Amino acid sequence: MADALVPLLRRSCPEGAAGYGGSYQVNLDDEEAVELGGVELIRAAIRKAARQLGWRVTTIGMTGTRHGTMVCVQDVREVPERRQALLTDAMNDRMRTALHKVWGALGPAPVQRGSVALMTQEFRAAIATNSSA
Repeated sequence: MADALVPLLRRSCPEGAAGYGGSYQVNLDDEEAVELGGVELIRAAIRKAARQLGWRVTTIGMTGTRHGTMVCVQDVREVPERRQALLTDAMNDRMRTALHKVWGALGPAPVQRGSVALMTQEFRAAIATNSSA
């Protein structure tokens, strides 16, 4: 499972950030998480994939949330000064997008690169592909 997740985690890093600032979150149905081995196995696989990229990580894994099972990983390495402005801009862009959704038009928000909905679909596809290989 971890090997299938490495490219997904790599893509979560802002462009030009040399692999810094990545984070990944998947929200699965509780039953789906159990079928994949449970929250601890999923969390361990995501943590292992992140470490393969050289990340120092913090992870969260919870079942029974209002979103089902939620597993998150975040790169918490200190960012080199030459990359800091780029990561700050990327964070500001994400915040603007989130605020636009909150204050914007009613209805479902579009799926965007880096959204939890998209990450969850990518995760499912990667695991399915890895399982059939």
